[in-house]
Amino acid sequence: MKPAFPLVTARLHLRPFTTEDTDDVLDYQRRADVARYMRWEPRDRAQCAQAVAQMARETQLQRAGDCLSLAVVLPEEGRVVGQVELVWLSEEHRQGEVGYVFNPRFQGRGLATEAAREALRLGFDELGLHRVVGRCHARNTASAALLERLGMRREAHFVGTERFKGAWREDYVYAMLRSEWQAARS
Repeated sequence: MKPAFPLVTARLHLRPFTTEDTDDVLDYQRRADVARYMRWEPRDRAQCAQAVAQMARETQLQRAGDCLSLAVVLPEEGRVVGQVELVWLSEEHRQGEVGYVFNPRFQGRGLATEAAREALRLGFDELGLHRVVGRCHARNTASAALLERLGMRREAHFVGTERFKGAWREDYVYAMLRSEWQAARS
């Protein structure tokens, strides 16, 4: 699956990353409050440029293991305000995963929910997935609330799964089935 870009929602444009997006992405990936629940530490410019270059290569889903990384652009700002991704976990079982990271300066407006909903649409309606999961650190209440706003249900609370930034990590796993997606859309 290679979507026709840009994907346009009510307020956003979603498109592949380019190297010109580095400064916009650095604006949030360098922040400790953003990196706090991520598997990476706050990034400097070189690390961010490397991450953007990797995301710029993630433009389609051809087989299980592929990741579609999309820059979320707020047209009136003319800049990247976040990122959303859809990972194809299993072709045989038609499973995927949604993820997102947003600049805190643009939070509280429902933009991440809107972008993640579009990623779910791609997964269910375009790729034909049966099930999509979303994961977050158990202390990341904003992310858990976003997954719930999407209509995903919490399926698991994993405790002490790994050492993470000096403490034992806890994770929530949310999921939605295609039938649930379709019921919510009608």
